Amino acid sequence: MATLDITGEQFASTIEGNDIVLVDFWAEWCGPCKQFGPTYSAVSEKHPDVLFTKVDTEAEQQLAAEAGISSIPTLMAFREKVLVFSQPGALNAQQLEQVVDAVKALDMEEVHAHVAKQREEASAAAKPSGPQDGSQIPDL
Repeated sequence: MATLDITGEQFASTIEGNDIVLVDFWAEWCGPCKQFGPTYSAVSEKHPDVLFTKVDTEAEQQLAAEAGISSIPTLMAFREKVLVFSQPGALNAQQLEQVVDAVKALDMEEVHAHVAKQREEASAAAKPSGPQDGSQIPDL
């Protein structure tokens, strides 16, 4: 399968509508991005069950900022709507194959349980400490 260029407007629906999505954040002026592009495209042909996408960070600056992209190329992998891999830097074909194989091999029940636990801990940490009945702590 060839790579698919996506925009910020398509990003969420692409992640939500596909089991495994790889995203290559790149720019036309980026030398390492240009070197990585053919490798990314070649590996995409070997994995028709994985959606390989590309985001042009120049055209999609807001999406790149929201994704926390500070260096390009950056590769992200999503499985079942969960970000499971994110790494800046160009990979060679063998490294990219390893990433794809590792993402396919993930125990997603375990991943979803881990994500749920993190959300629960974050929610608990966000709760204010002190009286839980709405009363105020008296001034001393």
